[in-house]
Amino acid sequence: MEVLPVTSPSPSNHGGQHRTSSGSNRIPMIFRRLHRFQQMDFEQAAWQLTYLCLAPKRVYRNVYFHKQTKNTWARDDPAILILIAACLCVSAVAWSVVYSYSVWGAIQLAILMILRDYLLVGISIASILWFFANRVLLSPPTHSTPSDAKVEWAYAFDVHTNAFFPFYLTLYLAQLFLVPIILKNNWVCLFVSNTLYLAGFAQYIYGVYLGVNTLPFLVRTELLLAPLLPLFTGYIVSLLGFNIAKHVLPLYFGS
Repeated sequence: MEVLPVTSPSPSNHGGQHRTSSGSNRIPMIFRRLHRFQQMDFEQAAWQLTYLCLAPKRVYRNVYFHKQTKNTWARDDPAILILIAACLCVSAVAWSVVYSYSVWGAIQLAILMILRDYLLVGISIASILWFFANRVLLSPPTHSTPSDAKVEWAYAFDVHTNAFFPFYLTLYLAQLFLVPIILKNNWVCLFVSNTLYLAGFAQYIYGVYLGVNTLPFLVRTELLLAPLLPLFTGYIVSLLGFNIAKHVLPLYFGS
């Protein structure tokens, strides 16, 4: 008994198949492979996370090798996403202990950290970065410019991922251990608190700059360091008496 149609597909069916295929291809490979745990290289991902803190430029040297071997700037192994999600789960449990959350509250906090703080914010920043880089930072085309000299959205998300991990270590992990200090009512604790936030956001901005600056067909990438100026200005002003942690933590975790 025939289950599939025996008539040859019409041109419109070809178009539908092509649209379906192209639609799936729009999803970055790193997300399409999230279910393939056996193919993930967690050792390589752990190496990358380590060197993102010690020598981030060394991580971006592998981008050229990846482009030569797989013809894409973006990574296709989602192992690093799994490790970051696991780190966020650990920090969610630790913060839940500090704020006396229930088990369900800890699960909700972990989901919030992964879906909102990492993925949703990352998708938004990657989209803005992808649009800005392709509109403003592309070098003028020449006869030697390759035809695919454009920033991939998946690579922009990679840049966010790489910049997020040092940010995580500073504001999700280090801040956790410093909570008894940074919430005290004196200027020294205020200084420690605000310097911690300055370091976290400065690391993220610099990490984004490093990732974009790696691509050889981009120019004026130093524009991505511009947010450091208002960040540092706000930091100096905050030292006059505004403790960032005392405002952010109750807003994030509830008073």
